[in-house]
Amino acid sequence: MTGETNTNLVPGWVGGFEESNSQFAYPDPNLTALPMLDNMANIDKLQRQQAVKWPEFSWETQKGQPDPKRCFQRFSHNISRLGYTDKGRVFSIICPQQGTYSPSFGALNVEVTVTGQRGWVNESTKQLAADMEVVGKIWFSPSAHQKEYVKLLWNFFKKSNLPFPFDKANAIRVTTHKPGNPKQPVFPLRLGETTDFKIPNFAKHKDEAWDVANLGVEIGPITKVGHSLVDEFNELVMDVFNMGSGNMLQEGNILTWDVWFTPPQLVNVKEWRDHAEYWRDSIDSDHGSPGGKSSKARYFDGAEFKPLDNMLDVEREKIEAFIKKHLL
Repeated sequence: MTGETNTNLVPGWVGGFEESNSQFAYPDPNLTALPMLDNMANIDKLQRQQAVKWPEFSWETQKGQPDPKRCFQRFSHNISRLGYTDKGRVFSIICPQQGTYSPSFGALNVEVTVTGQRGWVNESTKQLAADMEVVGKIWFSPSAHQKEYVKLLWNFFKKSNLPFPFDKANAIRVTTHKPGNPKQPVFPLRLGETTDFKIPNFAKHKDEAWDVANLGVEIGPITKVGHSLVDEFNELVMDVFNMGSGNMLQEGNILTWDVWFTPPQLVNVKEWRDHAEYWRDSIDSDHGSPGGKSSKARYFDGAEFKPLDNMLDVEREKIEAFIKKHLL
């Protein structure tokens, strides 16, 4: 599949950008000659795209333990895309949005926002290479605003004129970096499946996909807002999120992503520009997504991941301790 010569292309493919610099080539693409570009600044230049129909994620649910219990989950179909020109220069990468449910807080949204990218695609050889910078964002879904704890805390924050993560604009920001290198925010997207661990058959799509690439990103600390109470609350929300998601965004955890593409298509620039907002609104409205539900998070043997049996009790204990400390 990867590296094959392809002669059945959507009309309009020109190619050539990959060859503009010898350092771009495999086996070890070096893209540092390209500037990191704002992900939304060049949407009008997009002409072609590859959709990620099968975004397969993996992470350790008990990092640092003798048995870290690696989990695997396919996020919603077509939630991500790679956009580029007829010559093959990458100008935009749409990354995923997801959510989890807290018995106490309700629905929480999470988005991986691309803050910078660069790269190339060669449709003729079915190859690509890209670099990315991302930040994680977490905020409360509108349905969560009806929860007793959320209403109480939101009113307190509003009266105190403090930021509360009730929407994407005020989201908790989670930093990321290249695995093992906290000083390097740029990490690579490269051909093939990850080789860092064994992948179960249910997370492979060799017979269906056009091609596959992989990336790994290490989760860093939350960005401080400069107010100790807000920073403490944001840490509380992260604890609750990680309890429900199996420590997906636990600091120091490495989130690995195998992206299985469908064949190239032409880009509708307006649709591309509206895509992220469309998905966000859909997730906000009912904690769902236009591409259908994600798969259940599963371990390698297929057993389903389940949060703590006493998750509600643990959440309430943490939340009530915060309320007692700051509101009473």
